[in-house]
Amino acid sequence: MTSASGPGEDGDRRNVSDAAGVVVLGACAVWALVTAAVHDGRPEGVLLAVLAVAAGYAAGRISGALLPVAALCAAASTGVGLVVATPRLSPGPEIVAPLGHAGGTAAVLTLSTGAACCAAWAARTPARRLALRGAAAGIVVTAGILGSVGGCFASAAVLLASLAAGRMRGHRGAGFAGLALTAALTTALPWAVAGKALPEGLTVSLEGQLTRHRIDLWHDALHLAHHDAALGVGPGRFGEVSATATRTLLSDGKPHSASLQQAAEQGVVGVLLLAGVFCWMLYTLWRSRRPAPVVLTAGAALTVLAAIASVGNALSFTTVSVGAGLLAGLATARPLTDESPLREAEVRPAGGRLAP
Repeated sequence: MTSASGPGEDGDRRNVSDAAGVVVLGACAVWALVTAAVHDGRPEGVLLAVLAVAAGYAAGRISGALLPVAALCAAASTGVGLVVATPRLSPGPEIVAPLGHAGGTAAVLTLSTGAACCAAWAARTPARRLALRGAAAGIVVTAGILGSVGGCFASAAVLLASLAAGRMRGHRGAGFAGLALTAALTTALPWAVAGKALPEGLTVSLEGQLTRHRIDLWHDALHLAHHDAALGVGPGRFGEVSATATRTLLSDGKPHSASLQQAAEQGVVGVLLLAGVFCWMLYTLWRSRRPAPVVLTAGAALTVLAAIASVGNALSFTTVSVGAGLLAGLATARPLTDESPLREAEVRPAGGRLAP
């Protein structure tokens, strides 16, 4: 059924979502400073990531309100352009082995695909939707040409999820519950591997895909988390205290798992805050009055990003943090030209229910 809420209730929804974001991001910054003070850590990376997410989200809300479709198209094309022009996404030494910058590249391509798919659902005419979906498929092909296997599969997953989102307009709650469950399962994988909780055969199979070096880093991170579960070793210090990282030439000092890095460097509270940022984004999308396919597509892209970050170093790149915030802001922005319930009826099957 269509929502009966008026402008006042819609404003209250946005105020609650924005306030939740301020609280969660502020808590991330404060906790990083606390743990850094206790262990003489370096909180600059965390603070920069928090600022990047907040800035991207604000920019997305503003540009999405002014240019709902064009801003999404610009975000998608910018992401692809950055990957093509600067494959490493950040300055510094070329980390060729054993992990490299693949996680950041895959993450940016994933977010770009999500933006293109959101633009397709937000477009007013079938011809434009088809063209924008073709552009999203082009990003998948581009990922393959660039040699980003992870980016190719991740982008394809977002494209397929976006197409499926068109059939869930009356069930966005179930859709977001599924996304949250998917993120939880993928995040649990490195913990299970590091804790040797998986069957030996499965562990050996995963080791061939993930590399022995990455798994050793996860073991180190879990050991450090057990050593000081309350505060961790301090932000930015994993590379100094991890035996595996210190033995590696040109190491980036990361365990290549966002949740394990938070556990090792900032303890249990750090893990909960990282999960809180992801849940806030899903909550904001769920509460948004934008058409269900738009917000579900953005949620799918962010969920795939969470999966990439659970087994890689994607969140170490400021570009990725900005992109995640930008996509969430664009997908939740309320266009100045109001999207009425009839707009969503244009893309629903006959007799289907509208999103709440």
